[in-house]
Amino acid sequence: MDVVSQLQRQFLDFTTSLYREGFLDDQFVQLQKLQDESNPDFVIKVVSLFFEDSEKLLNNLATALQQHIVDYKQVDALVHQ
Repeated sequence: MDVVSQLQRQFLDFTTSLYREGFLDDQFVQLQKLQDESNPDFVIKVVSLFFEDSEKLLNNLATALQQHIVDYKQVDALVHQ
């Protein structure tokens, strides 16, 4: 088995385990279908942006909840984002 085949198999095994564990779902499959030769890093870019945005939102949420007087409308807006 050549290196490329081995890496492809490892990737398939890894994604299969992520599906089994509930970390991936059909939305990931739809995202993969949007990737093509003209944009081979599409999935990586979208997932990276998701994590960057999530980190910012969680930090903003933590800050909002640590205020002396919590603005629950702001908290609600952050949770919905």
